[in-house]
Amino acid sequence: MENLLSWSTKENLSDGVGKVKNENVLKIIEIINSCDQETRKRIEDDLVESIYQTATKITSRCVKKKKNGIIDFELKLDQLFTSRYFGFPIMLLLLTSVFFITIKGANVPSKLIASGLFWFEEHLKSFFILLNSPRWLTGFLVDGVYRSVAWVVSVMFPPMAIFFPIFTILEDAGYLPRVAFNLDKLFKWAGAHGKQALTMGMGFGCNAAGVVSTRIIDSPRERLIAILTNNFVPCNGRWPLIIMLSSIFVAASFPASISSFAAAGTVLLITLFGILITLLVSKFLSKTLLKGEPSAFKLELPPYRKPQILRILYTSFIDRTLFVLGRAVAMSAPAGGLIWILGNVTLNGKTLMSYGVDFLQPVGKAIGLDGVILLAYIIAIPANEIIIPTIIMIYSSGSKMIDLELDQLKELFIQNEWTVLTAICLMFFSLLHYPCSTTTWTIYKETRSVKWTVISNLLPLTIAFIVCFMVYRIGMLLIGS
Repeated sequence: MENLLSWSTKENLSDGVGKVKNENVLKIIEIINSCDQETRKRIEDDLVESIYQTATKITSRCVKKKKNGIIDFELKLDQLFTSRYFGFPIMLLLLTSVFFITIKGANVPSKLIASGLFWFEEHLKSFFILLNSPRWLTGFLVDGVYRSVAWVVSVMFPPMAIFFPIFTILEDAGYLPRVAFNLDKLFKWAGAHGKQALTMGMGFGCNAAGVVSTRIIDSPRERLIAILTNNFVPCNGRWPLIIMLSSIFVAASFPASISSFAAAGTVLLITLFGILITLLVSKFLSKTLLKGEPSAFKLELPPYRKPQILRILYTSFIDRTLFVLGRAVAMSAPAGGLIWILGNVTLNGKTLMSYGVDFLQPVGKAIGLDGVILLAYIIAIPANEIIIPTIIMIYSSGSKMIDLELDQLKELFIQNEWTVLTAICLMFFSLLHYPCSTTTWTIYKETRSVKWTVISNLLPLTIAFIVCFMVYRIGMLLIGS
């Protein structure tokens, strides 16, 4: 291959203007076509690299440039960010930092918004009572619909309002193309497109936004792979549950001095596992349902830019945060009403919710969970944000969703036979289960296919059951030993 590259670039470009003899071109094509697919891809990559190297040499001989400190600094940054030794650690460090800032920064505004919305709930309920509204109507609209929407807004809006601007700054500054460059080989191994790294990154904020961002991939096959696997990275709706469980169960198993690091490490490991599943499922799809050769992804790294604050604010808040939040609210409102109905309508002395729990209990126990958790996930298909309050409502035998402090939550869960293993299984299930209805609807709008929309739900659900079953069985064996 080195001889071929030398012959095609050094000899034939030695005159400096790129003249190539026709017979040599035919010989090169004949040699390349006789190779297997993997070798052809390697030759293609090496040819492109050789052309760039030759162009750089010609430029250095023909063009004289004044020394530019900014250009030299950018080259050093690229050598650092795309280094085979430091590229991935820097990515993980930035990812952890973004998570830390999002989690810590969202806590206070989330509580303030929740306090304000639930304060308004009391006045809204008083208003309905003043109107002599029937009790069932007040319960349905206030305790069901309104409270569900309040939970979604208070939990979802602050993290998105922090995460999306940070993500947009990294995008605007030119760092995200470096991430795609680092992950390109992994996605190429999986038979997917290198740009899937960017769409996966968008999924951390919202999977619906991640699905929409797959439009940057030109190949329909590779775009479909990116759409079907975007669900395997946790979105804003799943962060609260994963963070809560890592804080009150996993961190409690470590000394207080390192408990916070243990919780953050758990969240990071869950995230990395989601990325691993993304690669493995992409590989599976590229070898089975979506066979084909990965298209070439030659990324010319753009220069670093000063982020445009006004554009960032518009893109992050209007195009992303408010757009996604609006969809989530529209989906969560009817879900809240359904929760109230299931918790208040009785049949033979039992609520409809109790019948659902009893039916799902054997399946839940088989994967380290219980019927309450599975029912909560079914009810919360419109919005993952209402999973926690739904679980609390069922365990508390109440007729409406309530809010509890972390210590009270842990006590409630332990009373219902939760263990650290239950928390771990639930974190995996939360990571891998089917997408919310907002994302499902977005998948249909992007693919215009009922078939692929159904697969996008059944595939992650199947993987979630398999992973949780294996984790639970392994955990039980370790505990038993």
